[in-house]
Amino acid sequence: MHVDVARSILNCDNPTFPTCWHQETSMAAARFQHLTLDERRSLFRMQEARLGVTEMAARLGRHRSTIYRELGRNRYRDPDASRNSRRNMSGYYPVTAQDLARARRQRLAKLARHEELLAHVVDRLRAGWSPQQIAGRLRQEAGADGEGSERLCHETIYRHVYGPEGQAEQLHLCLLRARRRRGTRHGRRPRGHRIPLERGIACRPAEVATRESFGHWEGDLLVFARSGGNANVTTLVERRSRFLVLLPNPDRRPAGVAARIGTALGGLAQELRVTVTFDRGFEFMGYPALDRGLAVTSYFCDPPSPWQKGAVENANGRLRRYLPSDAPADRLTADSLQALADRFNATPRRCLGYRTPAEVFNGRLDPTPGGAGTGTIVSH
Repeated sequence: MHVDVARSILNCDNPTFPTCWHQETSMAAARFQHLTLDERRSLFRMQEARLGVTEMAARLGRHRSTIYRELGRNRYRDPDASRNSRRNMSGYYPVTAQDLARARRQRLAKLARHEELLAHVVDRLRAGWSPQQIAGRLRQEAGADGEGSERLCHETIYRHVYGPEGQAEQLHLCLLRARRRRGTRHGRRPRGHRIPLERGIACRPAEVATRESFGHWEGDLLVFARSGGNANVTTLVERRSRFLVLLPNPDRRPAGVAARIGTALGGLAQELRVTVTFDRGFEFMGYPALDRGLAVTSYFCDPPSPWQKGAVENANGRLRRYLPSDAPADRLTADSLQALADRFNATPRRCLGYRTPAEVFNGRLDPTPGGAGTGTIVSH
């Protein structure tokens, strides 16, 4: 908080308010915050003016204990002072205090103490991995005995991302939501249409919810700004493996959307294309074609309950990092979308024991080489 603003709020120049009131208010406002370099410079000037600790704390909007600790812990101590008392350089200096405080925090941080581990974490973050995926993969590589790789907690990565060093490198832009601070999640509100009762999610087989078998998909549509035309992207996620399929669409007409979904799933064996769960958007009203052509049964979420198809909603949130609402047209081509889907399918997931969706999905296809189970996903 700026010094002048703090003084105005705390009314430090008004003698009718006792000192303890200033300290309690300022302590609540500045709790759990380190002193900034500007505050340390102000503290240095006030110390040169020989002001008391209580007065300095009131002017900075800090508790007096904070000032006592700052002057004691971050004070420079001249190593030659005992041998040459005439040239004693000991004292409190703002830049030196800032360096001492930063070095103390770095000694406590695991990533700051292991440069190779930090480089690996930053590299994985820039590759699109989440902190949980990075930490989980490190634990998997370390094995049961903990040897072979450095173990790390995902909260340690988050603390580095949101710490001074991570903010300086803007590592928060590598995270899923790219927020400077952690925020709450908000799902979009789906539109409702007339859906037969037997197509409601309550009528969906119980095995779909438990993820006990393959072949159950969730679908949604990624829409973009009107300035880019009517192009959009269908996202399909297989619930058990989290395998992702991206399909480009020139518009949102139900017949075209359903036809492309049918083409994508048509190359799979029947046991790998059993059901699809959509929201109640108009673009999915061509679902009867999937039933007729592929014997794929479609189900629909309750209005408005997008969380009932959480796998594809989660995938959409991750995709928005690479496909924002104002994405250019060259990102919506079949080849670009296929490359993006391949990248997601090659990223380890915590829910899969840090295996990749491709490893889990392809593992289901491998047992029947040369048979119907070796189908491929067509995204064109």
